[in-house]
Amino acid sequence: MNVQVRSDHKLSPVVPLTQYTTVEKKDVELILVKELNKVQYTNTAVIAVPETRVPVSSSEDEERETWGKKIDFLLSVIGFAVDLANICRFPYLCYKNGGGAFLIPYTLFLVIAGMPLFYMELALGQYNREGAATVWKICPVFKGVGYTVIIIALYVGFYYNVIIAWSLYYLFASFTSEVPWLRCGNPWNSPDCIDPKLLNGCVLLGNETKYSKYKITPAAEYYERGVLHLHESEGIHDLGPPQWQLVLCLLVVVFILYFTLCKGVKTSGKVVYITATMPYVVLFVLVIRGITLPGAMDGIRAYLHVDLKRLNNATVWIDAATQIFYSLGAGFGVLIAFASYNKFDNNCYRDAILTSTINCVTSFFSGFAIFSVLGYMAYMHGVNIEDVATEGPGLVFIIYPEAISTLPGSTFWSIVFFLMLLTLGIDSSMGGMEAIITGLTDDFKILKRNRKLFTFVTAFGTFLVALSCVTNGGIYVLTLLDSFSAGTSILFGVLIEAIGVSWFYGVDRFSEDIERMMGFKPGLYWRLCWKFVSPAFLLFVVIASIVKMETLTYDDYTFPPWASLIGWGITMSSMLFVPAYAIYKFLVVRGTFKERLAYCITPENEHHLVAEGNVRQFKLKHWLAI
Repeated sequence: MNVQVRSDHKLSPVVPLTQYTTVEKKDVELILVKELNKVQYTNTAVIAVPETRVPVSSSEDEERETWGKKIDFLLSVIGFAVDLANICRFPYLCYKNGGGAFLIPYTLFLVIAGMPLFYMELALGQYNREGAATVWKICPVFKGVGYTVIIIALYVGFYYNVIIAWSLYYLFASFTSEVPWLRCGNPWNSPDCIDPKLLNGCVLLGNETKYSKYKITPAAEYYERGVLHLHESEGIHDLGPPQWQLVLCLLVVVFILYFTLCKGVKTSGKVVYITATMPYVVLFVLVIRGITLPGAMDGIRAYLHVDLKRLNNATVWIDAATQIFYSLGAGFGVLIAFASYNKFDNNCYRDAILTSTINCVTSFFSGFAIFSVLGYMAYMHGVNIEDVATEGPGLVFIIYPEAISTLPGSTFWSIVFFLMLLTLGIDSSMGGMEAIITGLTDDFKILKRNRKLFTFVTAFGTFLVALSCVTNGGIYVLTLLDSFSAGTSILFGVLIEAIGVSWFYGVDRFSEDIERMMGFKPGLYWRLCWKFVSPAFLLFVVIASIVKMETLTYDDYTFPPWASLIGWGITMSSMLFVPAYAIYKFLVVRGTFKERLAYCITPENEHHLVAEGNVRQFKLKHWLAI
């Protein structure tokens, strides 16, 4: 009799019949299954159980939701990975670190670390069909890593949604005949506000202030005084009340996220048809318009200039390593969550190559849209590109809006630009919240049965905390969260994740799991990267992030020491889940010290082997396997 069972878990010693599915339903025979020493007893025959049989862990796994179409998954992953940082950060980093030369370390780290980590997380989620926490049934002692990344995703949601709310605010403000940041003389402007046309190279050089740092232009004052009300706060100790306009925008963002996610990936997988594709349409239009502007070619040449001498600077390599890691979005639990809704035999190898490549190409292409406009700005004011080049909010909420405000049809260009920022942010935030929801609902079944309510509580909870970021001094809270919530902690989490999968679970066993799904085993290159290169890369980035840590500032404001202590408290609050859960797991398991250790590092479906004294991790062969 030919019986094939396919799922994504290994066999446990005693498994009920209801936990198995058969691929070939034509072979219908009632089988009373009890597995003992890899022998299957039926009412008619004794059949050796092949190593590749994989059972379903529970009846709930058989009913697990899957993506409606393959394209839903791909667009969701691309939408998450391609976010505001692709526009705000990469082009400036490339320009600052040697232009085209920066692409050498960036591409190198993509190939040896970025793609392998991306592939690992997709395969891990797809095979086990679990969220970031419960996926660690493969090595229970590491389950704390899952909680770490879930907490980090929650922290990021506290402030990331505020940036989306800013984009929505600007979008609404753009529906006027003249954008409000074009001129001085508005209620929010200071007496010092100056028309940008009066700022030329001589004035700027005389004040030794870069144009991008000038705070008295209409665009700069609209952002800091009209939107943030930063002038009404003296620092992080003086937050003041929330701004009702931003509160409403934030509420709209939260409701969009709730109604998108409350019914699962069947719904969110359709929303990304708009949110993941629109940025590409807009980006293409902005590039076409940008290159027609006077001075655009100077900006593009500055973006692409090749300065190989910059590669001698260690900072360039650190920036490339950090950027490739954050750009791909590994470690936030999102890739694991998204992949867990794939069909078991989906080719996640091809998906990893495709989506990570698209993400990096998007970052590079966006530089043409940014630097063509920066070249135009430099041309208008008679300054060098370096005087207008900047990154972060200053780029997308001050410099770029100011540039498009001077174009014919500025209202249209402003609407288009901020619509792109809105969609870039929404699908990335959707990914982060889905990681939280999937990770916890897979771990706590009561939450899964009440997914809509839990989604509402999560979304509304992020809204309440985010209110502190839309106060007069909210930018200080946002800067604090941005610096400490997902910096060293996320790097540490992914480092432990890579060690857990590659060393404790085993690259060879992980490769066999992939072979069960796709029919082929990962090549030696991928296995070497998983076991040696990726952990070494992550360790390097962790150390670099700590060494580069500087006193926290926002423009000329320096955060007080107590604020930095709060920041480190935020960082440690997520990282401590790793050792805390490991200690907890060791204490609750029964047995001798050696048996407890064995149970902690052995996959849950192999715990019967511990009782037999057959612990794979206690053998040298396990640690040498590739």
